[in-house]
Amino acid sequence: MSARTSTGTNTQKLATLAMLSAVAYVVMYFLRIPIWSFLKYDPKDIVIVIAGFIYGPLSACLISVAVSFVEMITVSDTGPIGLIMNILSTCAFACTAAWIYDRNRTKTCAVTGLAFGVVFMVIAMLLWNWLITPIYMEMDRSVVAGMLLPIFLPFNLMKGGLNMAFTLLLYKPIITALRRANLLPKSSSGNGKISPGMVLLALVMLVTIFLVVLVSRHAL
Repeated sequence: MSARTSTGTNTQKLATLAMLSAVAYVVMYFLRIPIWSFLKYDPKDIVIVIAGFIYGPLSACLISVAVSFVEMITVSDTGPIGLIMNILSTCAFACTAAWIYDRNRTKTCAVTGLAFGVVFMVIAMLLWNWLITPIYMEMDRSVVAGMLLPIFLPFNLMKGGLNMAFTLLLYKPIITALRRANLLPKSSSGNGKISPGMVLLALVMLVTIFLVVLVSRHAL
């Protein structure tokens, strides 16, 4: 590879990562949905895991840190603790998924990576909420421990499920758009369309999450 080609590839990568970082921040800013008290869902992890699928887990981690920092100084009211929790949550999901997908770039590994990302994120956030939330909310640790299963567990499962489902639906269209904008190299394989199996899996997950939320609200 010539020096000129290498420089062009690096510039293209930086431009793509910068654009995806901006998109992640914008969707976080405009699509933050309060779920319960201080718990909010936003779809920035979808953009970040797609960046990880393209360029690997390190890129997902760097975007997570950058977007979470800008979020902290612009719209967040949780300060450094919120920053830490945002980075931990996003990296647990996106970096895990990207690392598994990077081993073997197939549809099966993409789904497997996303599933493991959801599981790892849920486990990590249960642990870190137990460690950090008592400090942030000035609660006794036993009170927070009592919130883990009825509040934090379903919230993180819902968050992870939504992230996984929307990633399955949006990955191909986003990749196709980036290639048309010359921000990614053209592909010699694939037609850029989402497979019916991916669409079905994503829709089943979304319908399931929607029904669970409805039942939970009715129960409350």
